[in-house]
Order: sequence, then structure tokens, then C-alpha cells
Amino acid sequence: MIFSEYEKSRIEPCEAVGIVAAQSIGEPGTQMTMRTFHYAGVAEINVTLGLPRLIEIMDARREPSTPTMAVYLQDDWAFNRDRAREVSWQIEAAPLHEFGDITIDMEKMQILVLLNKSVCDRRKIGLEEIFEAAPKKIREKRHFRDFDTEEDVKKASIAFIPKNRESYQNLFQLAEHVRNVIVQGIDDIERVVVRKEGGEYILYTEGSNLRDVFEVEGVDTSRTRSNNISEIADVLGIEAGRNAIIQEALSTLNEQGIGVDVRHIMLVADMMCMDGEVKQIGRHGIAGEKESVLSRAAFEVTVNHLLDAAIANEVDELNGVTENVIVGQPIQLGTGDVKLIAKPVNLKI
Repeated sequence: MIFSEYEKSRIEPCEAVGIVAAQSIGEPGTQMTMRTFHYAGVAEINVTLGLPRLIEIMDARREPSTPTMAVYLQDDWAFNRDRAREVSWQIEAAPLHEFGDITIDMEKMQILVLLNKSVCDRRKIGLEEIFEAAPKKIREKRHFRDFDTEEDVKKASIAFIPKNRESYQNLFQLAEHVRNVIVQGIDDIERVVVRKEGGEYILYTEGSNLRDVFEVEGVDTSRTRSNNISEIADVLGIEAGRNAIIQEALSTLNEQGIGVDVRHIMLVADMMCMDGEVKQIGRHGIAGEKESVLSRAAFEVTVNHLLDAAIANEVDELNGVTENVIVGQPIQLGTGDVKLIAKPVNLKI
């Protein structure tokens, strides 16, 4: 059995595996549709699939158009909906206006926030946490520092007072910051949906932030995944990024009913990650960094490549496929890479 699988996995010597991989991915790619899929059966979470998603993967986009995560939970949280919801509140970004009423007092030139204790209790956050987080994040994240605060624990209120009490513009600017400052959850995660699958609860997010999500209690870091390949490579390393490229590309193709041998995807992923970082397949990545001048020029911006090579006095060794085709030489693939040496037998001189 093992020997049979090994034999099936072998490739003929001098086989043009790169060309075959390009054809195997490119041809079915022309049949892919362009659409956005409603994920997990809810309209709130959208995931780009089809051809646009495949282009994102091959272009190694730093930010996918619809970043999302599937957050798996540890056993103590995964089978209890209430506990799963508690974890979701630690992840979903919640602005201050969701925790109470915010009013602008024009007479006293201040913004008054009256917190709803029942909402705070339900979301498992204390008043002191909000009193501390709101001013701190307005100063650090939203870069607005010219204000003071007055807290009243008994009334569950906090007043934001601009230092320039003669400017209505400052007052309204501060009011906007107060309304939208994130006091619970992770800034990049706009929405979290809890869904039960196979007996356990899984959190699907709109937005991605692996590093901060991994620090939330109850999250199973060994199974949680993101569709942001660059983020995976930054947080978990280049091998994880390579695996993410393979999984994302395969799932995108399979969703469209297109079957491609995983070895073609593996070859593409290896090329994209071989330098220790995720690079796109294009003139700003792999194609633009080839040693061959003619190979670079054959892809895009031909004149620029030729001029730059002439200025730098570059020499093309003609070792690749493209450059040999251009000059009309046999390529070093298939029969073109076979060298015959005669073995003399009983040769008499």
C-alpha cells in the first residue's frame, strides 16, 4: 500500500512541473464565478470566494477583502452556549455607546455617559473597567488627549470634559470619540456570530486579529484559523503561512466544484514562501525577482527591465525556460535536459 502510494507520487525526470501546475490551476480558474458567500448561514458574516478569493491568495494581499476567523473553543467553553457567548464578548469590539446613554451638555460643556448596569452585568464587564478603558483608549488609539474625566460609581456615570471649554468644535469632536471608543473586545473584530456545529460552539468573526484572539481565555489556539495568510505567517511563522495558502486555495477551488491535485497547490505555496516571507506571484514578487533579465522582461514592463539590466550591466545565463524560448534554444526540460554519454566497450585505438 505504502509502496503503491509512493509510486503514484513520483514524477518523471525532467518533467515541467511548474508549467503543469500553472495549467492545472489556471484552466479551471477561468470557470470560477465571482461572488460573495454568506458564511455560516447568517447575513452578517460575508466571505469572498471564487475567482476574487483565488486572486487574493496568489497576490499575497496583506488584507483580504473580507477578513474572517473561525475561533474554536476549549472543552470547558465549547459545549456551553453561555460560556461561548462570554468568550465572544471578549472578542467582539463593543463601543461605549452600547453600554449606556451618551448626552452632550452644552451648558456645562461636557459629555455625560450614563452606563446601564444590567448591560454591563450581562456582558461581564465592571464599571471600573469601563472608567479606565474609555479615557485610555481615546488618548492612545484615537489620539485625542485634551480632556479630563469625572467618574461617579454610585450613579454609574462618567463625564468627559474638554480642556478648551470655549470651543464647541472640540466638544463635538470629543463626543464622537466617546461614542465610538472600544471599551470591550478587540478593535479589529467588528462582529462575532456563535454557531453550533457537531455538538460544539464555534465563533465566526468579521475581521481578523490572531495575536489578540489567542490571548483570550477559552480560545483553542491549536484549531483557531484565519483567512488572512499574511497575518498567519507573521504570528505563527512561514510554515503556517505555507499551509494556509494550500488550505485556502484548495477550499476555494473545491467550493466551486473544481478538483485540482494538491501537489500543484503545494508547488505554488513553496514558491511563494521559499524566501521566508509570503510573496505574490507577479512582477512585485516572484516574477519580478528572477535572475534572468529576459524572463523578467517577458512578464510585464518589458522596456523598463531591459533598460535597468543594461544600466546595471547584467548578464543572462539562459538557464531557464522563458529565456531559452526567446533566443530559440532548446529548453532544459524533457528531452532538452538529457545528455547522452557513450560508454566505450572493447574500444581499440
